[in-house]
Amino acid sequence: MTTLPSYDEATGFDVVPRRVSRKARGVDAVFEHSARAIGASVLVITGGVGLFLGWQAYPTLSRYGLDFFTESRWLPEEDVVGIAAVLTGTVSIALVAMAFAFPLALLTALYISEYAPERIKSTLVAMVDLMAAVPSIVYGLWGYLLIMPRAGELAQWLHANLGWIPFFDIRGTDPDAAVPDASRYLYSSFAAGIAVAMMVLPMACAVMRQVFSQTPQGEKEAALALGATRWGMIRSVVLPFGRGGIIGGTMLGLGRALGETIAVVLIISPTFDVKWNLTEIGSNSVSAHIALQFGEASPAQLSALLAAGFVLFLITLLVNTLAAVVVNRSRSGAGTDA
Repeated sequence: MTTLPSYDEATGFDVVPRRVSRKARGVDAVFEHSARAIGASVLVITGGVGLFLGWQAYPTLSRYGLDFFTESRWLPEEDVVGIAAVLTGTVSIALVAMAFAFPLALLTALYISEYAPERIKSTLVAMVDLMAAVPSIVYGLWGYLLIMPRAGELAQWLHANLGWIPFFDIRGTDPDAAVPDASRYLYSSFAAGIAVAMMVLPMACAVMRQVFSQTPQGEKEAALALGATRWGMIRSVVLPFGRGGIIGGTMLGLGRALGETIAVVLIISPTFDVKWNLTEIGSNSVSAHIALQFGEASPAQLSALLAAGFVLFLITLLVNTLAAVVVNRSRSGAGTDA
């Protein structure tokens, strides 16, 4: 459609509508191209890491095939290499960590966003964010010196009272003995998972709190106006609205828990057994195994370690991608009519 100039009687000139261009110019163009270049560089770096690990892992995967995933022993001198034990340990440590971190992160995010007074809210946010800046070695020392003895006592109590559950049953020891073998309950996935939980808590809490803070104020006030209590408003409005943030934050925390290294190295006693007893001494993870074996690895062993790292890279990449998709798909008012 052609737009004709209109005559302005006040000025005596024809007024022509200004043509609006969607093309960025000047500072906007610099910002757009810079952001695009940075985003592309992140994808290139991530893809490069994956390609490098895949290339280095190819000799090991082609030699051992599926046995690399089903074999639990790690005996390179006997040509027996597998990651079944370390994969099991990785998953068990991550699940223990999320079992502790998820409720703490959810309740902390709800308290900051809905209950905390405005004068201390910023301080609480800063304290939670500060937890993410604490080095891994500090959490590892804290877990080794303070948490592990207490976790051993808790593991012994779980064995005595919930030993009928396979996860808490430790064969060959009696928790009710006059002098129980306390060493059987230390250096376990359970103790390492508690330390890792404190490391993933800030990330999960930050995502949940951010999504909760975006809940439309009008929907919250409408629920209160209809007679709902504050908890009723949270249950019917805030939690359904933040469902995507809860799932996404939990999965992001799980992605970090799967790859945590230093804290796990300091706490666990490395073993190569596929065990489901979370509270028994002995465990391992892919990242901890790589850290312990990397310095003394031969070229063939190095390829096997990089193959294990490639598997862990794919797992964490998948978990984080799913988390990002879930967070991006969360929308206002989703499920509030439930």
